[in-house]
Amino acid sequence: MIVTHSSSSALATLGEFGLISRITSGVVAHEGVITGIGDDAAVTVSPSGMHLLTSTDMLLEDVHFRRSWHDPYRLGRKSLAVSISDIAAMGGVPRRALLSLAIPSDLPLDFIDEIMRGFLAMASEHQVALIGGDTCASRSGLVISVTIMGEQHPDKIVRRSGAQPDDDIWVTGTLGDAALGLKLVERGFDSTQPPCSQPSGSAKQDSRSQSGSRSLSGVEGADALISRLLDPVPRVSVALALTEAGLPTAMIDISDGVLADYGHIAEQSGVGGSIIIDDLPLSSAFRSCPAHFPVLPHQMALSGGEDYELCFTAHRSNRQKIVDCVKKCGVAVTRIGIVSSCAGVVAVNQDGTPFSIRNEGFNHFT
Repeated sequence: MIVTHSSSSALATLGEFGLISRITSGVVAHEGVITGIGDDAAVTVSPSGMHLLTSTDMLLEDVHFRRSWHDPYRLGRKSLAVSISDIAAMGGVPRRALLSLAIPSDLPLDFIDEIMRGFLAMASEHQVALIGGDTCASRSGLVISVTIMGEQHPDKIVRRSGAQPDDDIWVTGTLGDAALGLKLVERGFDSTQPPCSQPSGSAKQDSRSQSGSRSLSGVEGADALISRLLDPVPRVSVALALTEAGLPTAMIDISDGVLADYGHIAEQSGVGGSIIIDDLPLSSAFRSCPAHFPVLPHQMALSGGEDYELCFTAHRSNRQKIVDCVKKCGVAVTRIGIVSSCAGVVAVNQDGTPFSIRNEGFNHFT
């Protein structure tokens, strides 16, 4: 389909196939890709015995992002990062991606260029091959759709359905940063950090985004919080390390808030669980900001969403093994609760009394 009805003379002159050539000019060859972009379908090959993992995500303008505060480079990075996170949550190795763009008429060509620069930077960091996709015109807003494929040996794939009563509930990193970053950008704050050039899977990037830097807004830690929203880090190395060690009984990435996402594990596993709010890991940047906003910090950490950390369950006998395993990846890990045999997921205070929940997590249709 040719992109039409465009008021952008540059894009109209370029046309669909010119745009595709421009988009794919930075794509490099990858092992296992026999035929990539340019034919009716891609041709790939996988190692014998590996199972294919496939996931798809869409980012819609004014639903998942706003152009007024999401720079195109980090938007490109995030559009792939959230899909990579899905593969990581199943203990898989991300391999290939398809990218489709629905482009509004007012979108500048250099905005698309920057999206692709960010997308391909994230792809390079995780050795993901872009093997195809589609472009079309949009009469509403920008739509970015990514389909990702990964691989793993069948006996190592981690599902949501394996949690057992008395397992521990764990999370990587810290919670609530992206949700508070969203509150900041909605109130007009902006990140002073330039688009990052540091590989996002590194321990240095992980520690930097947890640090309490000071932005020009005067709100301590604003840059770090906004970066967690705009440029999330998929926890591939942690997920693979845990998977190779055979430690998780179930796992999910945290996109809608840990309360809601652990709830998916509980439902699929036929169990319940208790999450202790005082044990939720909060970054120093997060702790320095709540005074600026009338919101309960634990509520935001429970149900804020877009953390893209891992939530997993594991047998209690493996506690030290988990700590040692994750430490090698340069990422923190915290035990936040216990799996129960009774249906239902509850948040509790340290003394076991119920914690009042205002919002159980993000839902597109509520």
